[in-house]
Amino acid sequence: MKKIIYLVIILIILSSIFLIMKNNTSKKVKSIGNNYYQIYNFYKKKNLDRYKNYKLNNPNLSNKDIVLRVNIGLDHGFYTNTNEVKLFNNLMIINKYNYVTNDFKPNDLVLVDEYAKENMYLVRECKEAFIKMAKEAEIQGYSLRAISTYRTLEYQENLYNNYVKIDGIEKADTYSARPGYSEHHTGLAIDVDNLKLSYNNFENTKEFSWMQQNAYKYGFILRYGKDNSITGYIYEPWHYRYVGLEVAKYIYENNISFEEYYYEFLDK
Repeated sequence: MKKIIYLVIILIILSSIFLIMKNNTSKKVKSIGNNYYQIYNFYKKKNLDRYKNYKLNNPNLSNKDIVLRVNIGLDHGFYTNTNEVKLFNNLMIINKYNYVTNDFKPNDLVLVDEYAKENMYLVRECKEAFIKMAKEAEIQGYSLRAISTYRTLEYQENLYNNYVKIDGIEKADTYSARPGYSEHHTGLAIDVDNLKLSYNNFENTKEFSWMQQNAYKYGFILRYGKDNSITGYIYEPWHYRYVGLEVAKYIYENNISFEEYYYEFLDK
C-alpha cells in the first residue's frame, strides 16, 4: 500500500513540474509575440521596426543576421547615419558608418624600423606583433613587408580625391575610404606585400597562403574578405587589421567580419 501511495505522490510531483514548465514556456512565447529578435543579447529595442523592415527586404537572412546587420547600419546607405568614434583602443571600429574627427591621432605611434618601407608608423603593440609575425615568417622562408600603415586625414583625403577623379565616387568608394573613415587612421591597419610582387598581386603569393593560416596567431585578421556586403569594400588580401590574439582567433575560427564581432560583443 505504501508503494502505491509513494508512486501516486511521485506522479503528482512530476505532473506539477510538467505543468509549470509548460506554463513558463507559453508565457515566454506570449511575451515575445511577433518579436523574433529580442532573444539575442545584442538586440536593441529602438531598432525593432528597422529589423522588421530589413527582414521584409531580406527574407533569406537569419534573424541573428538581421539584428547584426541593422545594428551595423546596413539598412541605411553607406556613409549615412554615421557616428563619431569615441572608443580608442585596439578594438575601435572605423568603417563606412563610424568616423574619427579631423584632430584625431592615435596614441603611442612608433616607427616600424624593420620589415617595412620608409616612414611607416603603427601603434606600438601592433608594430611589435607585426615584427614578431614577420620574423617568424622569415624563419619559415616567407617575406612580409609593411607598405602602408598609419595615414593622416590629409593623406587619405588626397588619396581618395585622386581616385574619385579617375573612377568617380561610386567606384572609388568600393576600394578607398573617405577621409576620416579609413582604418589606416587607427595605426592598427597594415597593407603588406612580399617585396617581389605589387600588393594587388599578394593573393598569388606563398606569403598570402601563410598569412591565411597564421596571421590570427599574432593578433591580425584579414579585414576585407570576398563577401563585401557588410564592409562595402572590394576583396583586399593585402589589408590586415590588428585586434589582439583572443579576438583574432575568434574571428578566424568563426569566419566572420570584424563588424559582426564588434556589434555582437562590443557595441553597448
